[in-house]
Amino acid sequence: MRQDDRLGLASSFGTAAAAYAEHRPDYAQAAVRWALEGAPGARVLDLGAGTGKLTAMLHGLGAEVVAVEPDSAMLAELRHTVPGVRALVGSAEAIPLPDNFVDAVLAGNAMHWFDMDVAGPEIARVLAPAGVLAGLWNVMDDGVDWVAGLAQISGSAAIGPRDTPASWRAETAEMHLPKSGAAARFGSAEQAEFAHGQVRTADSLVATLATRAGMLVMPEQEQEAALSRIRAFLAGREETARGEFTLPMLTCVLRVRRL
Repeated sequence: MRQDDRLGLASSFGTAAAAYAEHRPDYAQAAVRWALEGAPGARVLDLGAGTGKLTAMLHGLGAEVVAVEPDSAMLAELRHTVPGVRALVGSAEAIPLPDNFVDAVLAGNAMHWFDMDVAGPEIARVLAPAGVLAGLWNVMDDGVDWVAGLAQISGSAAIGPRDTPASWRAETAEMHLPKSGAAARFGSAEQAEFAHGQVRTADSLVATLATRAGMLVMPEQEQEAALSRIRAFLAGREETARGEFTLPMLTCVLRVRRL
């Protein structure tokens, strides 16, 4: 992806901050615990924290959390949702924290937006020795028949790279993690997946997919056409046509340790 395109997509979320806070899922608790496993202490940076989905979980697990987010609208939602957490304006490429300040850096559905050539050394700078860097992604379990059908009809703007288990494994295996340079010494990456789910209705699942970056930057007519296809599909499936259902998901984690 070109840098301009990446920045345009990454900056789109603030236009839908309230919907993002309402409809995006949290993460499997087992995944968050695994991401933190072996960290030398309890101080954690939630980097690219968005509206605080991961921040709230870390806070609930007893971590001393600092949240850093570049978008003011997203940060306002975070401060409202998790008022007891220190929340700062900043980015992965310019983290407003001192050297060796945190024991872990976690990023929920955010690491793919980072410019790792710049962010890698910056993350290494704020991480204590033996600290952990982990990216977490919620993906849809397309091993379930109706979820596979949804992925096929939705289009890549709604369900794209990293949004199903196989594509996530491939995308993150090739992800540029910070391994070069004296300031960015990290060990080998590990991948793990944890069962998760989100209770949805057809309407709330459509609303969730509407908060994807590709959908947010789509021209209005194209967006409505895509969402109409999704609504029609969900209305035609026994699993999703009436009332609440559980969207089968996995929380997938990519973890690497600072040497």
